[in-house]
Parts: sequence; C-alpha cells; structure tokens
Amino acid sequence: MSTQTGQESFSFEAEGVQILDLMIHSLYSNKEIFLRELISNASDAADRLRLEQVSGTGSAEEDRGPFQIFVGFDSEARTITVSDNGIGMSRQEVIDHIGTIAKSGTREFLGALTGDQRKDATLIGQFGVGFYSAFIVADKVVLTTRRAGRPAAEGVRWESDGRGSYTLEPAEVPERGTTIVLHLREGEDDLLNGYRLRSIIQRYSDHISLPILMPGEGGSEDEAEPAPVNKASALWARPKSELTDADYQEFFRHIASDFTDPLAWLHARIEGTYEYTLLLYIPSRAPFDLWVTESRRGVKLHVRRVFIMEDTGQLLPLYLRFVRGVIDSADLPLNVSRELLQGSRVVDNIRGTATRRVLRLLRELAADQPEKYASFWKEFGAVLKEGVAEDYTNRDEIAGLLRFTSTRSATSEADVSLADYVSRMKEGQEKIYFLVAPTLGAAASSPHLEAYRDKDIEVLLLGQDIDNWVVTSLTEFEGRRLQSVAQGAPDFGALADEKEQQAQQQASTQYAGLLAQLKEILAGKVWDVRVTSRLTTSPACIVADEPEVEMSLVRRMRGSGLPSKPVLEINPEHALIRRLHRGPADPPDPRLADWAHVLYNQAVLTSGARIEDPNAYVTQLNELLVTLAGDTAGDTAGDAGGEA
Repeated sequence: MSTQTGQESFSFEAEGVQILDLMIHSLYSNKEIFLRELISNASDAADRLRLEQVSGTGSAEEDRGPFQIFVGFDSEARTITVSDNGIGMSRQEVIDHIGTIAKSGTREFLGALTGDQRKDATLIGQFGVGFYSAFIVADKVVLTTRRAGRPAAEGVRWESDGRGSYTLEPAEVPERGTTIVLHLREGEDDLLNGYRLRSIIQRYSDHISLPILMPGEGGSEDEAEPAPVNKASALWARPKSELTDADYQEFFRHIASDFTDPLAWLHARIEGTYEYTLLLYIPSRAPFDLWVTESRRGVKLHVRRVFIMEDTGQLLPLYLRFVRGVIDSADLPLNVSRELLQGSRVVDNIRGTATRRVLRLLRELAADQPEKYASFWKEFGAVLKEGVAEDYTNRDEIAGLLRFTSTRSATSEADVSLADYVSRMKEGQEKIYFLVAPTLGAAASSPHLEAYRDKDIEVLLLGQDIDNWVVTSLTEFEGRRLQSVAQGAPDFGALADEKEQQAQQQASTQYAGLLAQLKEILAGKVWDVRVTSRLTTSPACIVADEPEVEMSLVRRMRGSGLPSKPVLEINPEHALIRRLHRGPADPPDPRLADWAHVLYNQAVLTSGARIEDPNAYVTQLNELLVTLAGDTAGDTAGDAGGEA
C-alpha cells in the first residue's frame, strides 16, 4: 500500500514467515553468528563492486575504493550498526535479495532443520538466509542502501520487525553502500559492549581482507578515530608458519558458509613459470546443491588478492566441484574475462596443478586417516567417480581413490579399494570381477554371483547410475582387466574347472532341443538362450551378450534396464529346467510357452530390471501354480486309493 511519503508495504512469502518465526523465537543458541553473517555480506558487496571496476562496467569515479566495513553501537538507543561502502542495492535489488528469503534454498533449509540448536545455526549462511539472522537479536531492522553509480536521491530504506511484512521508501543516501541498524530485543544488552563485539569479530571475521572498523575503546561516545579490529589481510597470502589450524578452519567457515570443520586442506605457493597461491579445502559434508549443475562452484579466483570471479569450470574439473577455497594468481590481468580464461596457458597450468594437488591430498587422507576418508567417500564418492570418465590424464590416480562394496564386505559401506581387491585375488585369478545393478541390494542378491561365491571369488558390487560410466571408462587397474560377471560367457580364467567345462558342453548338446524351443518362444525378447555354469541355485538369469559400450548403457538406463542384447541363461542342474527338458520320445509340454515366459520374467526381475507386463506375468504364474497344485492333489488321491 502506498502512502503520501512514498512508503510501500510488502508481505513475505509463507516459507519466509516460517524462517522469520524461527529466528524471532530464538531457536538458535549461538546468537553471535548474526554479526558474522552481516560482515560476510558486507565483504561480498565490496567484492562485487571490485568486479565491476576491473571488468569496466563500473563508471562513476566515486565508486573507486578504499573499501571498509564499520561496526558500531549506541547504548542509549540500544542499536548495533553494520555498514559498508560496497556496491549497495537498487530498489528492485532490495526486493529481490532482501524481500525474498533464500530464493534458492528455503524449502531445503526448513527440511534440514534438526532441532539441535547448535547444528541448526550452521545452516543459516549455507542456505542464503544470513541477513535474517539479524532477527535472532533484533526486533526491528532498518536497512538503508544506495547502489554504486546511482544518484543520492535513488537511495532506499527498508524496515521490518520480522513478523511477516516489510516497508520500502525512497531515501537520500549521500554515499554508496549499505547500512544496517539492528534495534535489539530485550535481554540482548550484553552486545552493547565494544569488547564483546570486537571478540566476536576477531573470532569469526579476522580473515576478512577489508578493514573492519570500530570506535575506540571508550565505546560509542568515544571521539577517537575508528580503528581496524581485524588483521585485514588475505589469509592465503600469509606465511603458513603464521597460521594455526583455527585460522584455516575459520576461513573455511567464511568461504563455505559452513559451521563444521573441513576434513582437510592444502595451502601452497607455486613458483616457477607462473606464480599463484592455492588454499583449497575438502568439506566434511556435501552442500545441499551438490547435484544442481547450474549452482556456483566453491573456488574463487583472485588476481593479486582482488576477487575476480567464482569458478565456472576453468579452475577445477566438474568432478571436484565439492572443493572450496581460493586461487590467487599473479600472472592474470585484473580485467580477465571468462573468455580469456578459456584460452589461457596460465589457467591451464593452474587447473592441472590444483587438480593434482587435490587428488594427492585425498590420497594422503586415505592412507593416513582412513576413517576421515570413509566419511569423505560417503559424502562425495559418487561425484569423484565422474572423474574416471572425465579426466583421462588423472584416471589412474582417481582409480586408486575409488571405494566399493564387495561380496567380502561385512556391511553395505563402500570400504574396498581396487588395490585391496588385487591384493586378495586368488592364485590364478587374472581379472577383477564386478557386477553392475540398479541398486546395491539388487547386486548383492543377484543370481550372477552364485558360481563366484561357490568358488570364493570376490566380486565388486556396483549399485549407482554413475557406475556404468566408471566400468566402461576404467577397463583395467594395475594390469588387471575389469570383467563383468553379467556380460558374455562366464570367464574364470585359470580358475575354471575342466570338469565343469565338459559338463557344460555336454549339457549344451543334451539340452539343444529345449534351448531352440525357448529361443523360438522368446523371439523378440532375448538375443539367445544357452546353458550356463554361472548358476548354482537359480533356474535362469539375464546377461548381456557382449560388453556394452557407453551409448548402450545410456539406452539401458533410460529403458527397461535390460542390456541391448539380452541372453537368457538356464541352469541345467535346476529341478525346474530338468522338468521342462523332454527326451525325443516324450510328448511336448503343453504349457512350455507359459514356463518360458515365467522363467524369462523371473530372470528380468532378479537382474533388477522391469518386466513389460506384470499382470500377464502374475496370471501365467498363478495358472501354473494351480496346475501344479492340481497335479499334487491328484497324486495324493491316487496314493490314498492305492493304500485303501
């Protein structure tokens, strides 16, 4: 609603009101994080203005530095003020960024709340609701802002009590940037203390590269010039000898909007043909948007300590998108563009070195801290697997980092490396055996494993979609070829039993008539029908005729889940197959077609694929069961009559 003063009122969306309600009722015990979030936003505002300046889109001379953040308080008015001279916001940007709470992550934020106050507090920055943490301590927030390059008359004043609505009105703002005034709630007066505010800043924001200024020790009425509270230096540019683990961990929390400690990090200054600094982290948990392809990457590019842009794929490959950190180059121009990055030898060198360093860090983590690596794999293993298909140069290194569940695993956790598997291979075993299925459960219970279990041969169990790409890209490891137990004829190599081979050849001849009949009945569904030695307890299974190429796997995953050339293999030792087999003088089984389709559909189901017509399958199975039940009843009656 408009008023004579130009003030307008707006309402928050429903989910935003929920978040505000949580803030207002002090769900979070760690209240001091509000200052961390507001200072982080102020720092980002300066970075965005720097980016406009170096890219040439900022024009006004008054928009040039120096950048700084001011934090102050007024004991009498009971207010805390956080201001910056960064890029500021226009009226529409205020509506878009302040009036709409966490546009990209509100639902995920609400769904991620655990009820644990300490853990829930960590989600604020991660889900983009950092500004609203002000309502943890304030019952009214007033924001005044003016975008850089705009006249003073185009300033905007935003105000809200956090109860579901806010007001907007024009304001005369002489300087660019944003000022936020928090009117504290009752009971929050301990924050109206210079020492307390300084300690919070030094704890959470000491790494911010802008000076954070506060009035002198005399408090809000002290006439002394404001002085920096933080070190105001780029942490990655400082010598490692000056930094503690706590310094690295606090910086990670800032750049990752994550309150948990990282699993590991690397800090290196590269000198030689090109000079640059790497400070890269492995987080301890996956961000909520890890699988959102258009989401921002976690590495920021700086040139001589000036923020330029967030990585869009040039600095690290896609399969390392979970990495967070900073890369600072001394050899790129300040006005570098994404187009220049794509053809830059400097960037190629940075990308190659950064990738190798991250993979080496993971290798060291796996060797020295296996429990931490297991935690990493649980969060990011599926992403790292993408590198097998994407990064030919580092494929062997990535292969060594892979972890799988196998038929030797005590639990469903992926705890087997390829090196572990090779070290346990049986004498005479020449290949690394694996089974790909739609789920890990389907793989673990697959009939394809029966003969391998019988011979005590370990098989890797793969139950993720990405595993199809892994096994088609990684054909061998340390000279051992990877072999699917569900493709082609069973191949046990030197472990093959000569008697079994002779028995299979004999069965193929003996069952030739049944095989031909089944193949004719199932024409259009199967490529071939043959006897097999891979089964010990199941009557039949579906296998792929030959190893499948990537495009065949794509079609398979998008379709029913069957291979492009499915082969029905039957177990000649199974009682059901023996029953269906008839000698030359025996009359044909009148229901062989029904049995053939039941066998086929059972094999499809046990492979984890989908059958075309479940109703027809159930009908055929029930009719066969009724027939068998009738035969059994007749046999029982006959036996009873004979005894009588």
